[in-house]
Order: sequence, then C-alpha cells, then structure tokens
Amino acid sequence: MHNPAASKGASKFISHPLLKDGVVERRAYQISIAEEAKKGSLMVVLPTGLGKTTVALLVLIDRLAKGKILFLAPTRPLVEQHSAFLRGVLNINPTLIQTFTGSILADSRGKLWDDAKIVVSTPQIIENDLLSNRITLSDVALLIFDECHRAVGNYSYVYIAEKYAKQAKEPLVLGMTASPGSEKEKIQEICTSLGVERVESRTEYDHDVAPFVFKKDFEWRGVDVPAEIKKQKRVLDGVLAERIGELRNLGFISRKKSGEITKKELLALRQIIVAQLATQKHADLYKALSLQAEVMKIKHAIDLIETQGIFAVRRYFERLRTEALSKEGSKAGKRLLKDVKFVEVMSAIAAYEGEHPKLNVVIEILQHEIRVNPDTRIIVFTNYRDTAEMIVSTLRDANADKEGIRAVKFIGQASKAEDKGLKQKEQVEIINEFKAGIYNVLVATSVAEEGLDIPATDLVLFYEPIPSAIRSIQRKGRTARKKVGKVIVLIAKGTKDEAYYWISRSKERAMRRRIGEMGSWGMNNETVEAKREETANKAEPIPEMVLETRSKQEREREKQRRITDFELSPYRVFGDVGGAHDAGTRAEPVMGQSPAESRLTIFVDLRETKSGVARFLEKAGMDLKLQNLGIGDYVVSDRVCIERKTTTDFLDSLINKRRNLLEQIIRMRKEYKKPVLVIEGESLYGQRNVHPNVVRAVMATIAIDLSVPIIQTRDEADTASLLYVIARREQQPNKTEINPHGKKPSASLTEQQEYLVSAISNIGIVTARNLLRRFKTVEKVVTASKEELMEVEHVGEKTAEHIRVVLSTEYEE
Repeated sequence: MHNPAASKGASKFISHPLLKDGVVERRAYQISIAEEAKKGSLMVVLPTGLGKTTVALLVLIDRLAKGKILFLAPTRPLVEQHSAFLRGVLNINPTLIQTFTGSILADSRGKLWDDAKIVVSTPQIIENDLLSNRITLSDVALLIFDECHRAVGNYSYVYIAEKYAKQAKEPLVLGMTASPGSEKEKIQEICTSLGVERVESRTEYDHDVAPFVFKKDFEWRGVDVPAEIKKQKRVLDGVLAERIGELRNLGFISRKKSGEITKKELLALRQIIVAQLATQKHADLYKALSLQAEVMKIKHAIDLIETQGIFAVRRYFERLRTEALSKEGSKAGKRLLKDVKFVEVMSAIAAYEGEHPKLNVVIEILQHEIRVNPDTRIIVFTNYRDTAEMIVSTLRDANADKEGIRAVKFIGQASKAEDKGLKQKEQVEIINEFKAGIYNVLVATSVAEEGLDIPATDLVLFYEPIPSAIRSIQRKGRTARKKVGKVIVLIAKGTKDEAYYWISRSKERAMRRRIGEMGSWGMNNETVEAKREETANKAEPIPEMVLETRSKQEREREKQRRITDFELSPYRVFGDVGGAHDAGTRAEPVMGQSPAESRLTIFVDLRETKSGVARFLEKAGMDLKLQNLGIGDYVVSDRVCIERKTTTDFLDSLINKRRNLLEQIIRMRKEYKKPVLVIEGESLYGQRNVHPNVVRAVMATIAIDLSVPIIQTRDEADTASLLYVIARREQQPNKTEINPHGKKPSASLTEQQEYLVSAISNIGIVTARNLLRRFKTVEKVVTASKEELMEVEHVGEKTAEHIRVVLSTEYEE
C-alpha cells in the first residue's frame, strides 16, 4: 500500500472557475465517479472518510449552470457541515448558498428558496415546503441525498425523490452512502425509491483508492463471564423456558420449532395475536399476549446480564419493579414479580458486589492508549444508555482524569422519565469540546454512528458487537480517516456477543460482494418506474411462525391497492358522499370554477407530516397549510376540526398521564362546533395491556357525554380519503375561507388570552403560555421588545423578530 501522506504531498488540486484555488485535491477515483454521475442518476458507495462530499461537489459545479442544487442531509449538524464546506470551496457569493433547518421560519423560506442557487437542508423541511406548495422542484438540476440508505419506507427522502421525478425539467439524482446494506433487495429498494439508475462503488482495496486509505488495525478481545453471573443467567433461562412452554401448550409456538426464538419472531407473534383479538375475544389470546410480553422482558434481562453488566440489569430491574407496582403497570410485569425464581435473580443482582469484567477491560484499554498517546481521541460505542452511564460514572468515581482520561457521555435527544436526553445544541457543544481536547473519550450510543460531524479518532472501541453491517461499518468509519486507526471489539465468551460478531462480519462481506456485483448494475428510467410500481404493490410477508392468518398480508395488499388507486385518481377513491352529487359518483371540479378556485384547503398540524396522510392529501390536489395548530390535527372549516389517533396513540393516551385524551377532546369541543375523533388502525383491543372495557368506556364518554363522533379508518390512505370527503362537504359548492382557530369563543378568559397569542404563525400553544406566564397580559406581550421576548423559554432570536414584525408592521390588504 502507498504511503497516504506521500501521495497527498505529490497530488495536485482541481482547477475550475467555480472552485477556489488549492482547496480540492485531485483524486482519480472521485473524478471517475463524478463523471459517471453526470451521465445519469447514480448511487455512490464509498467508505467513510474517502470524500463522498467531494464527488457531490464535482457533479454540483457541472450542473449549477442548468439550475438550482438541492443537497439533503438527515440531521441539522450534517446540514451545517455541508453548508460550511460548500462556502469554503465554492467561488460564488455565499448568500447564494442557503441552509434550511428548523430555525428558519416557514414564511421566510419561500423567498430564500427563490433567491438561492444552492439549498442545503434537512429532508423534513423540504417535505413540509412541498406539501405546502411553498416551493417546487421544477428548476432543481441536481438533487443530492446524503446517507441515502435511509431512503426506505416512509422516510422523507422517498417522497421528495418521487416529487422530484414528477416536477423536475432535467432531473439528476446523486445518492451517497458508506453502507447501503447487505441484501440485494434492500439496495434495489433504495435505488428504486430515489429513482437511481446505476450504482458506482469503491472499496479500500481498489487500486485507485488504496493510496488514500490509512491502515486500520482490528482485534477482538474475549472476556470471561464470572460464574455468579452465569448462575443467575441459568435461572433466567429456566424462567424463560417455562413461558415458552406455556406458549407451546396454547398452540402459539410450534412444537417442531427447535433452537432459540428470536426477537423478530416474537414481534411477529404479537402481530398475529393482536390480529386474532380483533375478531375474537378468547381468554387464551389475552394470556398469550401477556406471555409474549413476559418472554420479551426475560430475554432482555438475559442479554443485559450476559453482555452489559450488573449496573445495566439492576437499572432495568428497578424500572420493571416500578412499572409492576404502579396502577398502570402491565400484567406481564406484575406476573414476573410474582415469580419466585425471577425475584430471586433480582435480589441476587441487587446484592452482587462487583461488575461485568468488560468494564475493567474498557478502563485498561483507555489507560494504555492515553499513556501511549496523551493527545489521543477515543470513541467507546455501546447499545445502551445505562451502560454509557456506568462507564462514565465509574471513570469519574475512580478519578480517571488524574490518568488523563476525560470521558463524557454522548446520547440521543429522546427523554424518558428520569432518563434525560441531550438537546441538539448540547450534542454540538460536546462534539466541539471533544475536538478541542477538553474531553478525549466519547462514550456514545448509536447517535454517534452517523449524522454528526464527529472528528476522526485513533481508536473505536465496541463494548459489544452489533449484528448490522450498516451500523458496524459506520462505527468503524470513525477511525483511520487521517492517520492509522484501531478498532477493538469486546466479546463476552459463550454469549450472543459471539453470534453477533460473526453475523456482522458475514453481513459486511455480503455487502461488499453485493456492491461488487452491482458496480456495473443499472436500470433505465422505464425499469425504475416499473420497480416503483412493483414495490408499491408488493405485500410484506410475515416471518413464518405457527398460526395461519390473513391479516397482515391481505391488509397490506389492500392498502397498497388503495395507494396505487390514490395516485392514479384520488377522485376514483373518494367518490362523493352527500352534497350536490349522488353517492358513489365520480367527483369533478365544480362547474363554472377554475381548478384553482375549486381546490380544497386543509390546515395540517406540523407534527402530522410524519405520517403519510398529508402526502396522500397533497397527491389528491388539496392545498395544505402547515401550522402549529395547538388544538387538533386537521382543520377543514371554521366548524370542523379533526383529531387523528392511531390505535397505538389512542391507547397510549389512556395510560400516559401526560397525554390526556379527554382533555384534548374537551379543548377541541370548546373551540369548534363540529369536532371529530378519527382512530386509525385495525384493532383497539388486546394491545398495550389495556382492558377492552376501559377502551369501550372512554369511547362511550367521548361519543355520548362529550357528543364528539368517533370514526375508525383502516390506515393512512383511508384517513386521507375521509378527510378529503369531509373537506369537500364543508367547502363546496359555497367555499369560504377557513379560520384554523375556529369560530366558537373559548369558555374562559385564560383560553381566550392563549388563543390571541397563539394566533401568531409559528407560535404554538406551549410558547403562547410561556409568553403569558412571563408578561402576565396580552398587552405586555404585544409591547415587549425583541430582547425581552428572547428571555422566554422556546423563543429564540428569529421567533422574537417574527413576533415583532407581525405586531409592528402596518396592515396592507
């Protein structure tokens, strides 16, 4: 292998009128891939650190003269990183490069989009702007998808790529990833979703890439599991075997099935049981559902005790005990706490002195690496937050900073009970401090695998192997970017760690093989469209278990048929209900009006864009107005507001005190004359351990006591069909402007005050309450200065400026 440093010293820079001098190194493989990308839509697969962004840059400067460039990345830090890179290398006015994140107000983005030549954005922002018809992709000459392996299912990339194919005059797509997956079907799904015709790939072993690759040492270290931990694990195995036996006796697991039942099979089993509960309420089904939940909990405890440590399993048992003793606790948790053997394990773990030997191995590795190189940077990856907390706490308690170890925990944004996540701003601060050397050890969960601008490290340490080629490659890609790096994987001997290690290696080899096979693979435009249609009509199979059931396959086929019909003709799906036409006849634009005049309007809460409902409504030609509604999810007229709940959301709102469904319904009823509750999904019964009588009682309260109609739909397409029909009844033939705040005055003075403040666009009900708590009166909110407004929680500089503009600008008709 060539010396990378020597190769770099001898290289020349690319010269181009749109590039600053001496900033982009000339690499033959990047130029070669870029040339292929210019010929047609392409997915490039390139190991981390080898310049996928530079490939995108070379295609970008070629297409800039043809139109606008849209560069998408999945997270805000990545968006800001790409924007900074482009401003640093492009020889154009920096104001022509716009960065779109959640901090840019929606009202401002339309003009910024029109004026920009290059827009770097998160996909959710672009999806919202497309749904709102705030922007069009017709003049976009190049659409770049970073981390394009995300382009599956309901992710925003899929919708944006579909709109781009329909709207763009000269579409060209460039997808970029280090790891598209090990299965050929998955890679083809990504290509189909993005409209990509070909795949270009390189590995670190290719002759034109090798000179730029730094050596990466790799080793795995086996760790012996202590006898006492093995003993407790055997007890849990016995408890697990009893539950599996009960499921076999009930006929839910085949007696022919040998070997361990997997998590995937257990989740499939749950789907089967829930599907059967939708049609029959047999006691055995409820018992099986509880047993399935117990098996999941026991297996998780076994995984923790074997591969993570005493701290993690102790934390888990504490949460399990709290859940079981609470009024809302699950039946599975309560049953486990009555199991003598399970409780004995809980007591033994609580009394255990010491920790899993993996922890000592981690500390020894860190001590050695920092002793050898005090300026080193290390990432320790673990699957669980509790394990990350254990490692950082142990290092803190042991005064590891005296040995030069300065560790910090790095986790995701989600918060749950006492487990508080890190805000994105806090994540960025930690990364900057890691770069600066304030911290030299980052103990991270999966959040550090992709989507953040984390600097190259000298060592990546896996606390446990992971059975995913994509995640494993992303973790390893955090080292050996600019110099020789090292990867160490810890494996608890005789545990699932060993299986996961070999599964991961096998999948990585399979992925390299698939990529190699697809290096010259391609599809023409007709094939891409055919694949899209095939994917839309393909049913997702259920992993083979023991019960025959029509539910998921047939429901999926039925849903996909409706989705296809929706795309072909939304009028054909909707028909007509009441109003000026006979039921079932095809709906047409109202006679005597232009299509624009007869277009239906619907206000959509911003949170609802995560579902597929808004996409279906947009495909049907509706005019979507995205706002923070505060009350309800959809508003179709001054009197009709719709709250949408999936069956899971509905049941969560019954057991989660912070999501009080009845309070939401009462507020909607006070604000609108005709509120509606839509419950979306196949079955309300047998899920979340909520008794059917509780579900019935709540529905009776809503329908009878509160006089709010409840309409059940099958899926997102069905919900969209219903909303379309309701909107059409409300708005045609005598269409009037919609006020998303409704007509009914609030019942109390407090609600009227909140109503007035939240009426300002981009000010939701939470921010309105914060403002009123701070200033006490609406009048003082109106007269507050920008600086005073910024002192309020959730009010940043841009929001404060927007409030002042709305309140101080003269009215113009």
